[in-house]
Amino acid sequence: DAYKMEVAVKPPMAVTNAVSWRNEGIRHKKNEIFLDVVESVNLLISSNGQVVRSEVVGALKMRAYLSGMPECKLGLNDKVLLDAQGRSSRTKSVDLEDIKFHQCVRLARFESDRTISFIPPDGAFELMSYRLSTPVKPLIWVECSVERHSRSRIEYTVKARSTFKERSVATSVEIELPVAPDATMPSVRCTQGNATYAPEREALLWKIKSFPGYKEFMMRARFSLPSVAAEDEETYHRKRPINVKFEIPYYTVSGIQVRYLKVIEKSGYQALPWVRYITAAGEYEVRMV
Repeated sequence: DAYKMEVAVKPPMAVTNAVSWRNEGIRHKKNEIFLDVVESVNLLISSNGQVVRSEVVGALKMRAYLSGMPECKLGLNDKVLLDAQGRSSRTKSVDLEDIKFHQCVRLARFESDRTISFIPPDGAFELMSYRLSTPVKPLIWVECSVERHSRSRIEYTVKARSTFKERSVATSVEIELPVAPDATMPSVRCTQGNATYAPEREALLWKIKSFPGYKEFMMRARFSLPSVAAEDEETYHRKRPINVKFEIPYYTVSGIQVRYLKVIEKSGYQALPWVRYITAAGEYEVRMV
């Protein structure tokens, strides 16, 4: 019996008011909370420029470095809330669908008055996600024309145009143009960025580090094709669309805004909240044929 370990019987969580996702007694030298509002744009554009499918998937990603047991409150320009307060006509509001919360959010409170209140986990977590099915215009419009000069020479002309305002800048833009697997000897010219042939991906990659709003850039690429493959070129392009990747910092498609982010903790410290907005390409595709 002397060797038996003493096991303290823990009272149930409801009694201690403990939170399963956060330990007691957490201490940070600097109390900070970072919130990234990240929106991914999923878009499919047909070869004649029609938007076939569009949706925006959003996520509020947090990193919390807060001492003790902080209570956080977050306010968004949420249409339901602003309508209820009779303020939606004066303020731009967003209609969020499919809202999903992290387990730390008090759902009953949100359902009664649309307040997002929570005791955050320590470190990184996704506070909430949402979707918008409102039609989205392409942020970077890409069109491609294919010209066959002979049975074995093919030329692609790709135009990329940004449709967002001049004060925004897209970064890390990559346009992946599929080419036939046996294309050889490319000669490439572009008005911005650089384009390289990636045979392992059967594609031409056009990369532009910085793409300001209301700008248009162009790329021309010539390839040699074995004459037999020329007939298969169209079949090939039916299968694979052009793929577009980009990020636009300080920008959201939906117009979602964080109206406030408050941190209340019984010791009364002041926490610094940091908020960033980023829009990125999700599945962003342009059909060639």
